[in-house]
Amino acid sequence: MENSVRIIFKFGLRSFLSGLFPVLALSVLSATVHGQTNGAAQPAPHAKAVKYVVLVTIDGFRPDFYMDPSWNAPNLRHLMQGGVYAERARGIFPTVTYPSHTTIITGAFPARHGIYYNAPFEPETPTGKWNWYVKDIKAPTLWDAARAAHLKTAAVLWPVTVGADIDYNIPEIWSTEKGNDRVEPMKANTTPKGLWEEVEQHATGKLTYNDLNAEYVRFDENIARMASYVLQQYRPNFLAVHFACVDEWEHNEGRDGPGVRLAVAGADHAVGKIVEAIELAGIKDSTAIIVTGDHGFGEVHDALLPNVWLTQKGFIKRNKNSVEWTARFQPTGGSAFLYLKDPADKKTLAAVRQTLDALPESQKKLFHLVEKDELTKMGVDSAAMLGFVPARGFAVYNSEQGAPVRPAPQKGVHGYLPDNPDMYTGFIGYGAGFKEGTMVNQIGLEDIAPLIARLLGIPFNAPDGVLYPGLLSDKK
Repeated sequence: MENSVRIIFKFGLRSFLSGLFPVLALSVLSATVHGQTNGAAQPAPHAKAVKYVVLVTIDGFRPDFYMDPSWNAPNLRHLMQGGVYAERARGIFPTVTYPSHTTIITGAFPARHGIYYNAPFEPETPTGKWNWYVKDIKAPTLWDAARAAHLKTAAVLWPVTVGADIDYNIPEIWSTEKGNDRVEPMKANTTPKGLWEEVEQHATGKLTYNDLNAEYVRFDENIARMASYVLQQYRPNFLAVHFACVDEWEHNEGRDGPGVRLAVAGADHAVGKIVEAIELAGIKDSTAIIVTGDHGFGEVHDALLPNVWLTQKGFIKRNKNSVEWTARFQPTGGSAFLYLKDPADKKTLAAVRQTLDALPESQKKLFHLVEKDELTKMGVDSAAMLGFVPARGFAVYNSEQGAPVRPAPQKGVHGYLPDNPDMYTGFIGYGAGFKEGTMVNQIGLEDIAPLIARLLGIPFNAPDGVLYPGLLSDKK
């Protein structure tokens, strides 16, 4: 997620973790899987009964982390070797964290589930708040289906879960006023009452600001400790947990760098703690594990600010205490989306097109537009009139003043079209219910919900997802 770009690196910690996580070069025997069915879940026979599913996301997860042995990820490679994996997992548009996680949990694209961006579109007075609240999800979730089937559910740091009807829930939220502090907001929204105190007493110790700060790998470690405690103490049938540090460091350093490699090693260690907790809980033989992500990452060197062009032409007029606007872009890092104050205002839409078309060729070549019919096919917010995608190496930001082309404040960005190879994320399935030694060329994030529903044996309609039955064990 887009947090601070300030780089904090502790040499002693790096040396410690480099020794702790040696690279394991493992060979993988794989077979390509073909065949899909609709998203409605039907019970299926497995070699071992699946009673529990643990879903792990690594923010900014990429398939090379487990396919390329130069990355320090022995736990991920062990799961890949012993289960199923994808050469790539395709995301949604825009390829950003909160819409992607909501697609994973609903099997629906943003147009259906209603979480279009990380933060809501606030054209006049941005608050800095993100889409933290489950009430904003418009599609049924796996939490709903599991609860209806009388299964226990849990979530740790999963996006868009504040207020969710989840049995054991430690949701992601932070303060917009106290330096993005997570501790107090997360504690206040954890359910049931007393769970936060339990994990501090039995799993993490007293948590402070930097214990839940994505600039330090201890953040993923603490989230893993929380999830492991919930697993061992309460044995939820469905647990979803989100690790955030890899994304932070890819923003700081791009696709590679010492901080990125440290964060990947830390995330891999966190996954190992989850696997260990499953064994300690005594549920190893009946648990399916899925490790996936929300998006990949692209390297950037410069930034485009299309709202500068709109301000120069009078589409945005910001006064001392107010703003008047008829059209503006909502940037997401690797893309932006045009909104009109009056969606039926064809005159303004034509004028925006004319403004962009009149730019110097040296600027026009730095982006291309995605038409509304294409946005509709990709399941984007229906209120977006146009998509704006920058050239490779460029990112999109939200300022209305200054130069429209300037150096980027970050080295890595996501949000680009989902078929951009840099945006592919990863997928691994391991344990009960999965077929060992199986590879699929590509899976979509929307296809994960029907897979989880089938593993749990619960009915669920994933409106945009399909089931890959070839990933599942057919042994009886």
